[in-house]
Amino acid sequence: MEANYQATLSPARTLTGMNNETEDPYPSLSDYHDYEPNLEFDDTELQASSNNAVQLLEAKLDLINSGAVVTGIDYLESPVSDGTIEENFEEALVDAPVIESADDLAALEGELADEEDYLDISRHGIVEVVGDDSAGRKIIVVSACKLPPIGKEAFNHAKLLRYLMHTLDKFVEQDYSLVYFHYGLTSKNKPPLSWLWQAYKAFDRKYKKNLKALYLVHPTNFIRIVWQIFKPAISAKFGRKMMYVNYLEELAQYINLDQLIIPPQVLQHNEQLVSKNKKSLPTSPPQSTVATPIGTTQFGASLSFIKENNNGDPIPPIVKQCIEFLNCPDALETEGIFRRSANVGVIRKLQHDCNQGLQADFKGDPHIAAVLLKTFLHELDEPLMTYELYDEITQFQTLSKDERPRRVKILVLEKLPEDNYHLLKYIVQFLSKVIDRSDLNKMTSSNLAVVFGPNLVRAPPSRGMSLSAIGPINQFIDFLFTFQDKIFII
Repeated sequence: MEANYQATLSPARTLTGMNNETEDPYPSLSDYHDYEPNLEFDDTELQASSNNAVQLLEAKLDLINSGAVVTGIDYLESPVSDGTIEENFEEALVDAPVIESADDLAALEGELADEEDYLDISRHGIVEVVGDDSAGRKIIVVSACKLPPIGKEAFNHAKLLRYLMHTLDKFVEQDYSLVYFHYGLTSKNKPPLSWLWQAYKAFDRKYKKNLKALYLVHPTNFIRIVWQIFKPAISAKFGRKMMYVNYLEELAQYINLDQLIIPPQVLQHNEQLVSKNKKSLPTSPPQSTVATPIGTTQFGASLSFIKENNNGDPIPPIVKQCIEFLNCPDALETEGIFRRSANVGVIRKLQHDCNQGLQADFKGDPHIAAVLLKTFLHELDEPLMTYELYDEITQFQTLSKDERPRRVKILVLEKLPEDNYHLLKYIVQFLSKVIDRSDLNKMTSSNLAVVFGPNLVRAPPSRGMSLSAIGPINQFIDFLFTFQDKIFII
């Protein structure tokens, strides 16, 4: 019977699928979750009334409560996350408001999302945006342990949902990954089930389309139950993007943990799990392709190091290779250029080859060259716009429109180190050609600013980038792109 059961499972969810260069190459990262039943619905979202949806969920709950649901998956249980939901599922779902649009969502509290001040939500640090993953995708982190206990303070869950949408709105037009740290979600701080249903309805296709990987870290029975409840309404394609991660060491194979803001209690919980289970964990690959820089190293090195080993040329060889490859009509007019991700294995191999002094082979794919350029900028030991200028850049929104040109010129022409200036000018002047063809490639100056902002400007390691800084950074970079001909000395 076990053999028959496994024969019906989707091969895309097994670890062997990790080497396939497909659109969704990521399976479950843990062997605890390698065997996930294939979803029986296609990519068309469930088209049913709220009553029909509730009936489907109630039917699924009946199966769960009767023990008829197949649960042949071993979840590592957290001593804090009890994995139980005490409320009445049916009553909660029936009473849940139907969310059809952003206005419906805002109407829950009588406020429009784009008019809100989210400081009361953002101060908890529940949602954070960090660097890029191995495929060049922006990473959004959600930490359940940072949800405040219900009743201890007046925490507005409806506003949290609007805040999530407000955050994702900045990134849904490009590929992105989401990391959810489940540890710390308990019966004391978990949102009601009706909120989860509102969230699923609110996050429509535009949010799901470019989500390429959803990492569920330290899953428990709570996730199993919720997954079974919502499974009828989840498309097969979206389901394949979900990956269960029992240990941070597994996540480290795909995301540089140093750039994640991992809560201390999550780190401690992971240590306890590793010690308790005494599991042979995979060895995390080095996050930079060469631990000790050699003369040909470019990724992870400093601009001064690269210049010294490149005959004094301030433009690194890999930047020239990428831009020369992209500086042709076919590449410049590629729709979504710099927005799309690339295969992780291909990018890692190119990084290794470049650090060994070899020429990059882009295989005729503009997206590979685009991701490699972004990866180089992101992995510089110090961002191109330098840590010293971070605070000034994040105050850009406070400047009057008349003051902005003068202040940006001072920052770029006087405060930016000379080598940084030359490389920035080289890249921005190339990107102006991308913007000139935005009618074909769909990459306007603002779209490129969202992509390049976090790669050109990063917070000092001791501080981490807050969500409130993303807007000013993107506006600053957009201004730089838009007025580059007036800012840079020809």
